[in-house]
Amino acid sequence: MLYRSAKGGIELFLVHPGGPFWKKKDDGAWTIPKGAVEADEEPLAAARREFGEETGFEVAGPFHALGAFKQPGGKIVHAWAAEGGADPAALKSNLFEMEWPPRSGRRAAFPEIDRAGWFDLETAHAKILKGQRPILDALASAVGRRSR
Repeated sequence: MLYRSAKGGIELFLVHPGGPFWKKKDDGAWTIPKGAVEADEEPLAAARREFGEETGFEVAGPFHALGAFKQPGGKIVHAWAAEGGADPAALKSNLFEMEWPPRSGRRAAFPEIDRAGWFDLETAHAKILKGQRPILDALASAVGRRSR
């Protein structure tokens, strides 16, 4: 999770999933850049790789482990925080393919992430997926700020 100092606290860099399912969803739909750990890959290396694939940005660190967080679907997200900057207007996400429209037999490509933004902690709590809110709280604790 990328964060930066801002007037009155910190701001968090969140991303919005691409594709037709998420197109019209906003509050409760944003996420931290994340993805699967490949075989023989360290979780922090996977987090750095996925951040780059989903955003087009590299994060240098230092990295602060925030913990492992079980998501409502059962997946475990290992999260780290790093202070840094990124311009949401320069976002360059990788693509994924799916059948669209459903049962049409046609495949379409969509960006995995369609937009990004910087949000204060209160706004981030409203924007982020409910299951990832504990990650925001862990970051706020790690940097000594209250999240609500």
